[in-house]
Amino acid sequence: MPRLSADWVIGLVGIVAAAGVFFFLLPSHAAVPLPDPKFDAPLSTAAGTRTAVFAGGCFWGVEAVFEHVKGVTDVVSGYSGGSAASANYGQVSSGDTDHAESVRISYDPSRISYGQLLKVFFSVAHNPTELNRQGPDSGTQYRSAVFFADDEQKRVTEAYVAQLQSARTFSQPIVTQVTPLKAFYEAEAYHQDYLARNPNQPYIVVNDMPKIANLQRQFPTLYVGK
Repeated sequence: MPRLSADWVIGLVGIVAAAGVFFFLLPSHAAVPLPDPKFDAPLSTAAGTRTAVFAGGCFWGVEAVFEHVKGVTDVVSGYSGGSAASANYGQVSSGDTDHAESVRISYDPSRISYGQLLKVFFSVAHNPTELNRQGPDSGTQYRSAVFFADDEQKRVTEAYVAQLQSARTFSQPIVTQVTPLKAFYEAEAYHQDYLARNPNQPYIVVNDMPKIANLQRQFPTLYVGK
């Protein structure tokens, strides 16, 4: 099923409002408190820039979450994980490219660790137990995935997933793919900073704004206002 269009959601919101009924149209994933990773890359002694690439459903909300995380210097929405040598929204939405909507996170390793980024990702940015879907969106392009750039990222990710599975932190098994990063293709300009530019869009209000609130509530020392 393709992402519900803004017009469709706006129409449904109007019907619901007219009927005087109030409920969550498309319930957001409830954030799950998670432990710190037992195995993590140590903070660097010098400032710098490293990148992480995650996929967790619609990239609008995942991008917005990490734009509010301390130590993150840039977040770009895009596509990754497929075999196609290029990507655009139309192609990826068809589900035929094997690409997933993803975000590339640039961060300062002296201020935040890769493991802490994973903790935010698994806790508030998406639901890692939903297979090939996320909330109202379904298809392999909305799958949960971590695209590791090197052996250290692979080890930290696999260890954290195993830690969470062993502790049965979630009521269902984690289905997140942990796979090598082959390429990242930036999404179209209108997708970048989408939440910041469209805070009142119904899809954003229902599905993504709660993620920002959960981030602020669960990670007060990492949260950065905009």
